[in-house]
Amino acid sequence: MINISFPDGAVRPYDSGISPMAIAKGISEGLAKKVIAASINGQVKDASTPITNDASLKLLTWDDTDGRNTFWHSSAHLLAEAVEATFPGVKFWVGPAVDRGFYYDMDLGDQTISESDLLALEKKMDELARKNSVFIRKEISKSDAVSYFFEKGDEYKLDLLKGLQDGEITFYTQGEFTDLCRGPHIPHTGLIKAIKLTSVAGAYWKGDENNKQLTRVYGITFPTQKELDEHLLMLEEAKKRDHRKLGKELGIFTFDDDIGPGLPLWMPNGTIIIEELENLAKQTETAAGYKRVVTPHIAKESLYLTSGHLPYYQESMYPPMELEGVKYYLKAMNCPHHHKIFSAESRSYKDLPLRLAEYGTCYRYEQSGELFGLMRVRCLHMNDAHIYCSKDDFAKEFRAVNEMYIKYFKIFGIEKYVMRLSLHDPAKLGQKYIDEPELWIETENMVRKVLIESNIPFVEVPDEGAFYGPKIDVQIWSAIGREFTLATNQVDFAQGKRFGLEYTNKDNHAETPLIIHRAPLGTHERFIGFLLEHYAGKFPLWLSPVQVKLLPISDKFNDYALSVNKQLLEAGIRSEVDDRGEKIGKKIRDTELMKVPYMLIIGEKEVTDGTVSVRRQGKGDAGQCSVSEILSTLTAEISNRQSN
Repeated sequence: MINISFPDGAVRPYDSGISPMAIAKGISEGLAKKVIAASINGQVKDASTPITNDASLKLLTWDDTDGRNTFWHSSAHLLAEAVEATFPGVKFWVGPAVDRGFYYDMDLGDQTISESDLLALEKKMDELARKNSVFIRKEISKSDAVSYFFEKGDEYKLDLLKGLQDGEITFYTQGEFTDLCRGPHIPHTGLIKAIKLTSVAGAYWKGDENNKQLTRVYGITFPTQKELDEHLLMLEEAKKRDHRKLGKELGIFTFDDDIGPGLPLWMPNGTIIIEELENLAKQTETAAGYKRVVTPHIAKESLYLTSGHLPYYQESMYPPMELEGVKYYLKAMNCPHHHKIFSAESRSYKDLPLRLAEYGTCYRYEQSGELFGLMRVRCLHMNDAHIYCSKDDFAKEFRAVNEMYIKYFKIFGIEKYVMRLSLHDPAKLGQKYIDEPELWIETENMVRKVLIESNIPFVEVPDEGAFYGPKIDVQIWSAIGREFTLATNQVDFAQGKRFGLEYTNKDNHAETPLIIHRAPLGTHERFIGFLLEHYAGKFPLWLSPVQVKLLPISDKFNDYALSVNKQLLEAGIRSEVDDRGEKIGKKIRDTELMKVPYMLIIGEKEVTDGTVSVRRQGKGDAGQCSVSEILSTLTAEISNRQSN
């Protein structure tokens, strides 16, 4: 007998060799029908895998990220089967799951797949899926695998085999299609009920432009047609909300070839949003006991050698510039600079926790192919801070940072979020991670304990920690369900020692502080990109670049409009007068397109009564009121930072 531990803490005995699917059937047939794969001791496996020793088990369904990824990777194999049946002689490279669906790269020889072919391939995939073909895993020797693909003349799979040894090679077969693959896969193709092939693109083999260009077909699948229909509707809505499109239309940001890729220029409207976010951060952090600092944009090579960033992070840093025989780097992170501020003065336990905050500018050399609007840039402004504390204060400080996140979520109307606890990989100590195994275990347990005690939803992700300690990455979802990585909250047990940071404890002994790196609003580039899509450009009043537009019906009411505008400006409200000689209907339409929250219509009656007619963005007429009443309404909504 073996003992199987479940996520709820239950431990149950089973016969050795039992599979996760058999365990699921023993619980309920309904559960078994939903099982896609299984996590056995943290590794994702086929649901048919025999378990021969005591193990922890999580049955994976569509609701689990690993379950969806397995579903989509299996769908890539189904696509390959359909392509092979339709385009004889095709050769395949790789077909992974991606954030939203899957793709497969293929060499079609003299044949081509166009957009018009996708519908026929979808139908073929659907036909094959209905056969309920089982995904069969087979371990195979390297010599047999090489012989198989040599006979097929498939140089792509032969290339993949070069890096593999006996015991590492498996084939998967479903229906008439066999592929080199490590798996895992779903139990059978019948689980794939809804299919959409989304696009065709070119992709260089191995991503090298000197290699042959392959054909890449993208797709997405779901367990039900309803879920696919909802996804397609979301995609249409996402196109309307694309932050690159809205950013241009609303005058938020721009890029210019003479400035360089990934280096955004912030327009006046975008700068207002930046300043409002910084004001929010400053107010929140001041109330929480943070002290603000400012650091340079460059530093000597020695700083980043001490921090360890050069050995671990150099590929993402701009190349050095040399002056007077000394190498300088553009700042890719603020933390080493803050550590130097900590060490500039003697510290005692009475000074701790010390919280140093900065909206610091950093530069990171992201690869050209990875740049994407505001979401992936090379110049970023980070809502950064570093907390220096004792171990006794760690839990309280880490919890306070998480509570700050949740406060921000409420302000911005973010309802769905999850914390990703990113851990180290013991096999990569000294390479990817600082070689301090005991400290890794200790700090990971400390973070886990805080999350559990705070009832904060979180998932654990192996091999994604920072090089100096475990971290939390905050995943949030926009109003239309798109997932974003917003911010981070990191534990650092290494930098204090590297920089010789010390404080005098209560026993008058020198002690090294723990360091918490945190950035609740992330960078204002990524966050504003998220907000543009989250709000569809319709920012809440407090965040809107233009909060009020006054629309006189004709030129003879311009003077009154200007006098009202003066009162609004004096009250700190961002308002403008549209004094163009256009009809009122066009003024309203243009203001709606610019997504200004409030319009104040001014005509003969308003001038006579000393009032304004109020119109709300997307809500229509809200009636007449006095200037003092609208001032009171606006100032209250702004000061409370009300969401839409």
